[in-house]
Amino acid sequence: MIRFILNDTLVESTAPEGTVMLDILRYHEQLKGTKIGCREGDCGACTVLVGELKNDQVEYRSMTSCLLALANVKGKHIVTVEGLNMERLSPVQQAMVDESGTQCGFCTPGFVVSLSGCCLSHERVTDELAVRAIDGNICRCTGYKSIERAAAIVAGHLAKKDVADPVKWSVGNSFVPPYFAGIAERLKGIEQTSRKPGPVPDGTIALGGGTDLYVQKHDSMHHARIHNLFDEKGIKNITLARDHNGVAICSIGAGVVASDLLASQDLMKRLPGLEKHLLLVSSTPIRNMGTVAGNLVNASPIGDLSAMLLALNAKVDLLGKGGRMRSPMLKDFFLGYKQIDKRPEEEVTAVRFVLPDANTRFHFEKVSKRTHLDIASVNTAIRLEMDGHTIREAHVSAGGVAPTPKYLSNTVAFLTGKSVDQKTIREAIGVMNDEIAPISDARGTADYKRLLLRQLFFAHFMQLFPERFTLKELVA
Repeated sequence: MIRFILNDTLVESTAPEGTVMLDILRYHEQLKGTKIGCREGDCGACTVLVGELKNDQVEYRSMTSCLLALANVKGKHIVTVEGLNMERLSPVQQAMVDESGTQCGFCTPGFVVSLSGCCLSHERVTDELAVRAIDGNICRCTGYKSIERAAAIVAGHLAKKDVADPVKWSVGNSFVPPYFAGIAERLKGIEQTSRKPGPVPDGTIALGGGTDLYVQKHDSMHHARIHNLFDEKGIKNITLARDHNGVAICSIGAGVVASDLLASQDLMKRLPGLEKHLLLVSSTPIRNMGTVAGNLVNASPIGDLSAMLLALNAKVDLLGKGGRMRSPMLKDFFLGYKQIDKRPEEEVTAVRFVLPDANTRFHFEKVSKRTHLDIASVNTAIRLEMDGHTIREAHVSAGGVAPTPKYLSNTVAFLTGKSVDQKTIREAIGVMNDEIAPISDARGTADYKRLLLRQLFFAHFMQLFPERFTLKELVA
């Protein structure tokens, strides 16, 4: 039995743990405001807020209920659009009305839920952050300007929000119903369990955020035996520390989601530009769900986090039977299309890499048909350890140009020890072209992908060395 609070009601569900919350809401609880759209996390029509008890406060994040397993809501607070209704319209709802932000109304609940999440967040909300909150919601008929204006109005209302206790402030200012004030105490009364990391039992499916697993295996997941990894506290941390040799190491737990990376100020300081790079990864609701380990074990040839971590020369920690741990290099982890160096019983516990120092430069580039909610046609990342103008050490990755996320070993070997100049970069392009093997598919022809990777490779150096290069100079 899974116990959770749905809006203002305690629910004890005996449905299979693999059932997605969208079906629980609509067919078990008869809450039809949460809409069925794409069932792939792309449209945002089924967005809900998920509240989790942390340090005696409830922290809320938006998630798409079509990919959210019942197993992953145990002991949490789920909020649908019905749970936001009061006698009067909330400021979020009123802003949508005032700016004509709704037409057919199908997408409106998702927008209202996502914008209400801004009110409950610990962030100081700006116009930009309010618009970012709805980057996972698609409207097919109204046009975004009216919705963006509504988001700006909401941001204006939130200028005086108490970020230390946003739930209390939101209740006091009628952004959410009064029952929100008592949710923290009610969640304390629900059993909060977290298993320790360990081998995956035979016959079970290891489930993290489910953002790709439910897209690929939606029908079979409903009745599958679930090995829930999403709430394992032992794999939810980001730690920065020195190893026994005094080397600064970043360890990212396998259960960390992309939004956790965005929230890590320490990581942002050590990797300037990371925030911009991470905002190219899917959308806010998916970043709130998709785990680092899930991105890796999915082994998509165009995984964004895979490309970044390859360029950071990361290792993968795998825990097997008897507590045996091994840590292959990520560049050796991808064996072939959807094939990885991981035994069925092993669990990914963390990803580790050496933290960049003052002489390190890191950059990520991605091209997709849409800025948000889209997979890459080609992506690439680079890490350069510099000694003056000489590349002391290099790591380069590319996605969409091979059956796996590709670590460009030959390009790396060529760059190492070279001076950063036009000749080096142009010659590196030739080496890179010889070690990729793109295919023509829905995201572009093979020739197009080669051209994209070349241009993105140029972009790395233009961004990392703006004082030295322009596009015109590089391609001349």
